[in-house]
Amino acid sequence: MIEHSNPFTHQARLARIAELVPEGSRVLDLGCGNGELLALLRDQRHCSGYGIEINDTHVRECVQQGVNVIQCNLEEGLGLFEDNSFDVVLQLDTLQNLRNTEAMLRETARVGRIGVVSFPNFAHWPHRVSVLKGRMPVSKSLPYQWYDTPNIRVATFRDFDQLARQCGLKVLESFGLHEGQEIRRWPNLRASTAVFKFERG
Repeated sequence: MIEHSNPFTHQARLARIAELVPEGSRVLDLGCGNGELLALLRDQRHCSGYGIEINDTHVRECVQQGVNVIQCNLEEGLGLFEDNSFDVVLQLDTLQNLRNTEAMLRETARVGRIGVVSFPNFAHWPHRVSVLKGRMPVSKSLPYQWYDTPNIRVATFRDFDQLARQCGLKVLESFGLHEGQEIRRWPNLRASTAVFKFERG
């Protein structure tokens, strides 16, 4: 699921994520939303694969775009897929909504040769300022009030680095995104979204 606040920055973000996926890859997109990223990967990078989505409306939108989609709950794991079934497994803006984050990350690494994860970066400087003022942040990347958010947890770049090591994963690349721009310098402070590309260690 990817934020849609500004159409230009949203498309720039999709394009940057798509660049992490080698052409011709077999892709699994966990929490694929309306399937627009899978459609882009199919049309522009000649990829194939499936999306996993629980929302009825999004599943219908995937079907309308000709995207292969399986409706199921990610909390139940990925037992329907064998080891190394995919070249790339995408988990974009879903990690923070899952109860068993570590298990899903291990499953991502099991079924795919490469994993790509993105999530809202809680250490982004406006979020830090909000917390210093005594309030939970509300922003484009974290658009909900604390009492009605679907996010079960929040995380930072350093948090994910630690979890990746704990799961035996090797981080191949990490960077931040903000307003459609890639952030390489001080991403934990300057980026609203964290992006990691990894493989089994």
